[in-house]
Amino acid sequence: MKLIVGLGNPGKEYINTRHNIGFMVIDHFVNNSNWQEKWKALYTEMMINNEKVLLVKPKTYMNLSGNALIEFVNFYKINLEDILVIHDDLDLNIGTYRLKINSSSGGHNGIKSLIERLGSTNFARLKVGISSNKEMDPKDYVLGRFTQEELETLAKLYPTFNEIITSFITDGIDKTMNKYNKRSISHDQSIN
Repeated sequence: MKLIVGLGNPGKEYINTRHNIGFMVIDHFVNNSNWQEKWKALYTEMMINNEKVLLVKPKTYMNLSGNALIEFVNFYKINLEDILVIHDDLDLNIGTYRLKINSSSGGHNGIKSLIERLGSTNFARLKVGISSNKEMDPKDYVLGRFTQEELETLAKLYPTFNEIITSFITDGIDKTMNKYNKRSISHDQSIN
């Protein structure tokens, strides 16, 4: 079983905010699936290439994401290497992404919470670039909404994100990183 987690904040006031890109990517992947609720999270199940996949959006607010995730991990006895977490990254430009495993929180409170509750950094992450604004407090910036232009840039990446999630489910993180991080680097160069 694989566990795909999109990080964000629940509630209408957070729709299309930069911090919610994890929710946005996972929503695009499941495409109006029937979400159910338990353990302070929305979740749905799918079968992809004969693999059971659990997709989760914690409703605990970003800073307590680990509280919801640990319930799923413990109940379904999910191995850490079978978890992919999708979240925003201030250090990456909009339109870029990076796959990582076994890395620090980088100051991201949602990831900090996951590491704390899981007791490990050994899970895969799809970090989606949201750029940064040096003139704004980072807390205000991540809770701000994407511009229309930024949403259009992200829309072009959703098919790639869908491929990455499917690749992680079927091939694991190492093959997925080898395939898509290389592509992301050339993508970075074309954007800058």
